[in-house]
Formats: sequence, C-alpha cells, structure tokens
Amino acid sequence: MKKILMLLLIALVFGGGFWLYYNLVYLKIPVQISELDRKIRTENERLISAEILSQELKLVAQLIERNLATSAQDSLAEDASMPVLNFVTGLLRQLDIKLISLEPKKRRAQVDYIKTPYALSVECSYEKFGKLITELEKSERLISVESFVVDNGFRRGMAGSSQARASEDRLFEMEISTLTLIKHP
Repeated sequence: MKKILMLLLIALVFGGGFWLYYNLVYLKIPVQISELDRKIRTENERLISAEILSQELKLVAQLIERNLATSAQDSLAEDASMPVLNFVTGLLRQLDIKLISLEPKKRRAQVDYIKTPYALSVECSYEKFGKLITELEKSERLISVESFVVDNGFRRGMAGSSQARASEDRLFEMEISTLTLIKHP
C-alpha cells in the first residue's frame, strides 16, 4: 500500500509539474514565436518597400541628371534643341505617324528651370496618338504634353465628303514642352 501511495504521490507531483510547465511556460513560447513571425513579416515588408523606393530614387536621380544644365546657355537648354527634334521625329517615324509641322516656340526661362515649348501637328489614328503621348512622356527627357486639339473631321463629314469619313486618321495639333533644370552653384 505504501508503494502505491508513493507511486501515486510521485505521479501527482510529476503530473502537477508537467501541468504547471505546460500552462505557465510552454504556452508563452508559441505566442512569442507567432509575435516574432509577425515582426519578421512587417520588417520584410518595410525592407521590400525601402528597396523599391531606392530603385525609384535612382531612376529619379538619373532623370534629373539627364535634364540638368550647368547654366542657361548650356546646349541642353537651347531653343529648338536638335536632340529633342530628332527624338520626336524618330518617334513619329517609328509609330508611322504623318508629321504636318513641328515648330519650336520661344522658351520661357525661370530661376530653376527653362521650359521650351514646341507646336506639333500630326495626322494619325487615335490609337497611334495615344502611343505617341505615352512614348513622349516616358522619354529620358522631361517632356510634357501641355495641350492638344483634335480635328475629328466632323465639318468635312457634314460637307458630304465620303473620303473624310472613311479615313481613320485625324489631325492632332498639340503643344509639348521640354523642361531643363538649371544647376545653381
């Protein structure tokens, strides 16, 4: 009988010890692990965001570098810049868009930048015009589309010209501007 009581007492002590360990110590470990997993996920998301921002900042720095003139007399800040004209005409050729006119306007100089406008008339479809706008705004040069007007041929269609209705090409008159940043000492 004594042996059974001793075994029962030992079993109760070990059982109570295991129960206390399980309820007081062991449950905290999985909770801590899940909290640490959440922190790791959060920090990984921050790291990924920082890497993306770093890449975008590099792209912005390159864009600024390509559009930064040392002074207002720099070749980048010229009226009717040949690289810009070559880029635009090459893009029109690539997209198979008919150039009607391309006329540089008088540049507008500010303290920190120079804005050089160009009047551009092209004849193309709406789809090609959309591609042109996209490519202009994605260029390495800071080019913005200031305005555009579409001659949709409504008046010609009213005059009874069946040829005007059959053509998908429309006349687009637009004003684009290049932006050149001026570096200050």
